[in-house]
Amino acid sequence: MPALMRANTRFAPTFPICYCLNAMEILRLIIDYVSAFVLPTIIVGFPLYGMYKKVPVYEVFVEGAKEGFNVAVMIIPYLIAILFAIGMFRASGALDFLMQGLRPILGLINFPAEVIPMAIIRPLTGSGSAAIVLDMINEFGEDSLLVKMAATMFGSTETTFYVIAVYFGAVNVKKTRHAVPVGLIADVFAMFVAVYVVMLLFG
Repeated sequence: MPALMRANTRFAPTFPICYCLNAMEILRLIIDYVSAFVLPTIIVGFPLYGMYKKVPVYEVFVEGAKEGFNVAVMIIPYLIAILFAIGMFRASGALDFLMQGLRPILGLINFPAEVIPMAIIRPLTGSGSAAIVLDMINEFGEDSLLVKMAATMFGSTETTFYVIAVYFGAVNVKKTRHAVPVGLIADVFAMFVAVYVVMLLFG
């Protein structure tokens, strides 16, 4: 029996999930394993699927790159306008004023005040929200709970107003109808879910 126990102890570290882990640690380990294969699967999977469907993958990729370049040139005026407006919004102090007004309300539902700037800027611009994440990393450290919340919000939400202003403007769509409210509802929901999921997994 002692020899058997020593043998089991020798092989225990190679077993991926230890019996002593709780449910959240198991879920986190599964997410780590799955996420390691997502990007390689996408990179390899799309060309293989195109070859299976007998699509000229390289030629289609080059044609798409040409169209992407033309779209990029077309949206430059709209891009300059939205970035200028966002810069004025931040420089004027309106962001800080809005953050202070929302702080007591969001505090009632355990929404950290430190991620409020991320929640406000993310629907407006991707580069601005990335800068906020970088500032939070410098202030709180890359492994802090607040940075994990901000990074999760960054990856699970969309720059709704940026998309509306730039891409809708590029194709001369003036009546956006339900695009803005639906996009904002999705953004708000994703932000709250990001905060609570990070609290659940890492809190």
